[in-house]
Amino acid sequence: MELNDNIKKVVKKSTGAGLLLVLVAMIILEATSLLQYFYSQRALRQEASLRAESELRATRNYIMDVVDQAEAAVHNSIWIARWCLGVPDSLAVVSRRIVEENPSVMGSTIALVPGYNQKLPLYAPYVCRTADGGTELKSLATEEYDYPSQEWFTEPLNYGIGYWSEPYLDTGGGDIMMTTYSVPVMDESGRFAAVLTADISLDWLTELVGSVRVYPGAFSVLVSREGRVMVNPVEELNMQHTVQDYAQQASDTANYRLLTESMLAGRNGNISLRQSRREKLSVFYAPIEKTGWSMAIVIPDSAIFGEIRRMSMLVSLLMLVGLGMLILILRSVVRNQMKFAQLNEKKERMEHELKIGHDIQMSMIPKTFPPFPERKDIDMAATLVPAREVGGDLYDFYIRDEKLFFCIGDVSGKGVPASLVMAVTRSLFRSISSHENSPQRIVTMINNAMSDMNENNMFVTFFCGVLDMYTGKLRYCNAGHNPPFLFTDKVSTLPVLPNVALGVLPGIPFREQEIDLTYDDALFLYTDGVTEAENLAHEQFGMDRLEAPLHTRRTAVGQLDAVKEEIARFVGDAAQSDDITMLFIHYLNDMLPDATERHLILHNDIQQIPQLADFIGIIAEEKNLDQGLAMSLNLALEEAVTNVILYAYPRGSDGLVDIEAIMARDMLKFIITDSGVAFDPTAAPEADVTLGVDERPIGGLGIFLVRNIMDTVTYERVDGKNVLSMSKRI
Repeated sequence: MELNDNIKKVVKKSTGAGLLLVLVAMIILEATSLLQYFYSQRALRQEASLRAESELRATRNYIMDVVDQAEAAVHNSIWIARWCLGVPDSLAVVSRRIVEENPSVMGSTIALVPGYNQKLPLYAPYVCRTADGGTELKSLATEEYDYPSQEWFTEPLNYGIGYWSEPYLDTGGGDIMMTTYSVPVMDESGRFAAVLTADISLDWLTELVGSVRVYPGAFSVLVSREGRVMVNPVEELNMQHTVQDYAQQASDTANYRLLTESMLAGRNGNISLRQSRREKLSVFYAPIEKTGWSMAIVIPDSAIFGEIRRMSMLVSLLMLVGLGMLILILRSVVRNQMKFAQLNEKKERMEHELKIGHDIQMSMIPKTFPPFPERKDIDMAATLVPAREVGGDLYDFYIRDEKLFFCIGDVSGKGVPASLVMAVTRSLFRSISSHENSPQRIVTMINNAMSDMNENNMFVTFFCGVLDMYTGKLRYCNAGHNPPFLFTDKVSTLPVLPNVALGVLPGIPFREQEIDLTYDDALFLYTDGVTEAENLAHEQFGMDRLEAPLHTRRTAVGQLDAVKEEIARFVGDAAQSDDITMLFIHYLNDMLPDATERHLILHNDIQQIPQLADFIGIIAEEKNLDQGLAMSLNLALEEAVTNVILYAYPRGSDGLVDIEAIMARDMLKFIITDSGVAFDPTAAPEADVTLGVDERPIGGLGIFLVRNIMDTVTYERVDGKNVLSMSKRI
């Protein structure tokens, strides 16, 4: 709404200026002339943008027509080529048909995969168009050419799909600058047999792109997938240099580098470059789909504004002709009003799209608090306030197998790019943690995935934790994020290792840490938007102001409300400069003070299995368990331990099996640890108990019994050991 009011004010001022011209003298006329010059200059720049974009669109469409024709010609001939594989002498007919029936194709070959035909180890008949309009048959299977090593031959076989080659000087067939579209041809058995191609000469492309003249003095450039300049005003330099070469030599290095990266990334847009102190260049660029090429139109400012500058001098000389000046200015006012209306419409559409983006982003994070109202062992709250419509902060949490998985992160940068990275990071966390229990492995896998697709060099500070709701054991891994606050009998900073942020480099090692939480302990996690919140004097909120409200214990929601009130009081009327995200976790499991532990260590000897019955008997007596439950627990424990004894260690070797029992008020937890070979019994498929004994495959019944007796069964590989955890509520 504020922008709409500003637009209305500008429109009113422009209209008023036109009406005042009737009543005022030379000074006002001169001022209006300058105002007209300013708006006309902006209009010409917009016109240049529209003309350049129109030329780009038209040229790109023409190129794509030729590209589509070549692709269609090849794809429509694949079935014929497959049919002719058994008769190699007829393959040249396929290529000749492609060339003769498609004027845009100047040459074609069907090159056999080396060794496919034992009688013809290398065979590649090539049909090309001659100067008189006819066709000529050549062979590419020569020692000088070595077609199996050419890009147009190797790449479609590697990818299994159609491929446009990088432009090249063909010395084996066409002897001209060309680009090749090639597809793999499979025989009836599905084996790659040959590569079918269509060559397009780049002579027409040089003429087409070189003829684009938006303004006198403007010129066009075509860049290949690898950045090589295919077409430029100096034809003899075509394919001799790359855009990176020009970027290194330019005075405006930063903008040249940005232009280079955008064109090679296949984006479209425009950018201004400074060529000299007096001359600027406007560059409009767009990709050529399928080929990986990018085209740019370069327009000097002198070409855009040269005419208006000369006209300004003429208007200055004719200032006394008031009527003529009035007509020109009033026309300019009307034109500007129309432009303002268009800008207002675009602005409203953009606001609507950003609102949708905000709603989508907020729907990805938990927002209902308390999130687990049925649980009495945890109290949680979180908040995320983006500085713009969309932001780059994230948090997430959920409970799986009686473990609380949670994270918080902050993406470098702001706005839409950061929000997209945020969404990817949150999705990776959910996906990976659904089958991983180790924070170190979760963080490592997220980093490797993000590093592989991080073309924009954005990174994420990230903290990941896994809290065992039964034992209070918290394992966590920090990736360059702010250390959380730990609430015990005092408020302190949780010790964290200085791991690198996510997305910087793949393969970076991350280290995991752990602590034990007891009843009434808590964690407060936050992003740097909290401590770096600024007031009107540009002072930051800081750690001391953040820590002050944390010394008073409150509910999770109350704790975050207290921090938000302190931030609001400090910031006042200053605009929010960064996303503000906080997560509070209050651990309230009071079973652990009454919990007891028992240990039993066995050798990998099946004769020691009877000791489990005595072990369970002691536990049953202490917990006053009924005989049926005790027998079920003994059966589950025997199945799990027997599996370790039989399969964990090599036959004949001596190994240990550590059985730990944790007994709380209404919970029993057994942790079985061994140093044998890695094996996850929970990954075994469910046994089909509906089958008869003769039909059922061997194995799988033991883990079936364990899963049905115990409430939760989880497996981890920790420090070279197998750790199987089984829990039962009693």
